[in-house]
Amino acid sequence: MSTFSIFLVLITIVCFLLIVVIMVQNPKGGGLSSTISGTQMLGGVQKTTDFLDKSTWTLATILIVLVLLSSLSFTGSLNDTGSKIIEKTDAPAATTPAAPAQQTPAPAAPAAK
Repeated sequence: MSTFSIFLVLITIVCFLLIVVIMVQNPKGGGLSSTISGTQMLGGVQKTTDFLDKSTWTLATILIVLVLLSSLSFTGSLNDTGSKIIEKTDAPAATTPAAPAQQTPAPAAPAAK
């Protein structure tokens, strides 16, 4: 399994978690906290909003870092040595130089009378 495949799986998991956290939030401030009737449940409404906000920023930061690290796996120090897409082939070096082509002189034009 290549490093890019590992990064691809991790990026997919983080994206799914980020979608879930964002969908739980309500843009008007309600979200998950509006379904909680009492302030004693799960540490209160404000704690839930803070947790969802911090989770969103943390997952977004992790996503950016994973994307940058996966781009390094193409050309950076984490690069796989063998590429399955592009095979490197070395052209065989010519052992003897080719003889220069001999040019034959063009026939002279006949003289006009």
